[in-house]
Amino acid sequence: MNWVQMAAAAVTGVFALQGAPGPAVPSDGPGPVAAHSQTRAVPVAPGRRDAAVRLSATRPFSLLGVTWDDPRARLTGTAEFRTRSAVSGQWSGWSALDADDGPGDASARRGGTSAVWAGPSDGAEVRIVVDSDTTAVLPTGLRLDLIDPGGGTPVTPAAGSPAQPADGGTATLGAVRPAITSRAGWGADESISPAAPQYLPGGKVKAVVVHHTAGSNAYACADAPAVVRGIYAYHVQQLGWRDIGYNFLVDKCGTLYEGRKGGVDQPVLGAHAYGFNTETSGIAVLGTYTTAAPGEAVTSAVARLAAWKLGQYGVSPTGTTTLTAGADGTNYFGKAWTLGTRLSMPTIHGHRDGYNTQCPGDALYAELTRIRTLAAQAAG
Repeated sequence: MNWVQMAAAAVTGVFALQGAPGPAVPSDGPGPVAAHSQTRAVPVAPGRRDAAVRLSATRPFSLLGVTWDDPRARLTGTAEFRTRSAVSGQWSGWSALDADDGPGDASARRGGTSAVWAGPSDGAEVRIVVDSDTTAVLPTGLRLDLIDPGGGTPVTPAAGSPAQPADGGTATLGAVRPAITSRAGWGADESISPAAPQYLPGGKVKAVVVHHTAGSNAYACADAPAVVRGIYAYHVQQLGWRDIGYNFLVDKCGTLYEGRKGGVDQPVLGAHAYGFNTETSGIAVLGTYTTAAPGEAVTSAVARLAAWKLGQYGVSPTGTTTLTAGADGTNYFGKAWTLGTRLSMPTIHGHRDGYNTQCPGDALYAELTRIRTLAAQAAG
């Protein structure tokens, strides 16, 4: 038996549990919901070219990711996982972990893959291999993080209202504010991210960046608040960010969720588009849209939200804008730039336009033209 087989052999162990169990959430209303995490080191082979671990018995979890010591290190290779259903006891097939989203907050303590929703599970297996055509090695301190987002009942989002000018902006477009589920509505535990919100230094959202979270599309829409809580806990407690990275999130049924705190009608500084966070707002669709096309509920929701957010600042959803790069970078299409370069971008664009990532997936990226058109219609 080689080292990978030994690492993948059944393991039953004691996990580091972060945070004490919180109070039960009453079934008749929302409230802060404490998430709980388990961590386990992922053994790495000599030469640091591959790694694997199999956990045959864990505490219940629903979301997972792989993290490592250096928040600026990138995992150049393939990371895959599978989980055992806590309901059926059956192991899932292998699925990919997205590791190309880039650095997050300046406060980050660890780097990591995207967090992936697996559903109620009690076992997990991960395997990681460096690309054979590179000389790269795996980052140090590889760790499997398993998140139980807890349970809770979201509130019904507030009804839409006309766009209002934000500080420093003039609403020249008549988009209506869509219904958005508040942080309290999805059960955000504010105690884990006590830092005050930050705002765009220029006070103006010049563009909206569309993302996908790269998790499973198989979640029930009723579970979407738990998915958001899991991503929030992963960003804050596992990666060390000050808050969830995205400004807004959208589930596959088109429900919108407030992300990073500071006010949905304010120019909140997020951590979603490395090098361009200071002039943009990020909208993330829950799920993976590499081959699966987003439904009409998703495209409509993203368009309505983008139209309203850009409309606060008089920005056309079908136009272009000039963004100043906050770091050296290269995008998915091979275009490179240096710190301070001024770049022309669509006012609604995909994450891959400003960073070398597959996000928001080929299928969602292909819908951006239609989303711009729908946003223009919503803007009236």
